[in-house]
Amino acid sequence: MTPDDTDALFAAERWLKEGRRVALGTVVNTWGSAPRPAGSQIVVRDDGAFVGSVSGGCVEGAVIEAARAAIGDGRVRHLEFGVQDVQAWSVGLACGGRIEIFVEPVAGDAARRALTALNNARRADRSMARALDLKTGEARLIDPSTDTSDLGRAAAAATHADRSTSVDVEGRSWFLAVSNPPVDLMIVGAVHVAQSLATMAMLLGLHVRIIDPRSSFATAERFPGFCLTPEWPDEALARVPLGHRSAVVTLSHDPKIDDPALAIALRSPAFYIGALGSKRTHAARLSRLRDQGFDDAVLARVHGPVGLAIGAKTPEEIAVSILAQIIERLRAG
Repeated sequence: MTPDDTDALFAAERWLKEGRRVALGTVVNTWGSAPRPAGSQIVVRDDGAFVGSVSGGCVEGAVIEAARAAIGDGRVRHLEFGVQDVQAWSVGLACGGRIEIFVEPVAGDAARRALTALNNARRADRSMARALDLKTGEARLIDPSTDTSDLGRAAAAATHADRSTSVDVEGRSWFLAVSNPPVDLMIVGAVHVAQSLATMAMLLGLHVRIIDPRSSFATAERFPGFCLTPEWPDEALARVPLGHRSAVVTLSHDPKIDDPALAIALRSPAFYIGALGSKRTHAARLSRLRDQGFDDAVLARVHGPVGLAIGAKTPEEIAVSILAQIIERLRAG
């Protein structure tokens, strides 16, 4: 499958270009153990075909019916489902919690241009936010890096936290649907653990880059389909700097390779920094970094030994523990 086949917004753009009519459903509020978070989306075509999910399957049928009705009359819909509602039981929401879904037809040249602009930003790996006035149905596309209005600042905070949310701005209630580029995972050291880590990270939708100056390690045979950089970390990271959605994991066990990468990561806004090695190895590593001028408050950013303490032993288990820790830090904001 291509991204167009599994991504609601890309599918919506493609269907509109094919001359079909579509409606977009967005989870705008959740309570309790809702099956999908706020910001989850589904696009429904005029014949009932759909891409995406707003509940994991239990209310999709009702949302599809509402979306087709919205396509027909051009009006937005507000849907709410909860386990105590008779309607919720009728559509299968027996898993707990409540969800509110905003359904809107994507019609008119302005709406189509806005959807294309949003998808172009996503293709270029730029953060964007789509603001929905939940009362009027008005939609605004916001670039959080340039919009200095109150709504733009709220969108910047939401994109930085990677969390779609509702805000009250300008005397109106808005829902900010956040669109961020994938997490940029920089793996330093093309070792055995890196093979498992890269593969699992790709399945999670992370953008993976692998750095190792040793030509026999960073090879296409060992890492088929991955972005390989056979350079020293300081050279590679000077060309493609780390950002606030970057995670860095050093695995080489060679201070000549790992230490420069860690020094650059500590001077960057990367949200996660991890280093493979025992407690003794990590203590020696921190001592070397202190000699470079880093204090203990800064060095506390380095997760070492890397990964959650789940007793991981095999390369695959270690990769799971690392990715779990990255997700934990990402969702903690």
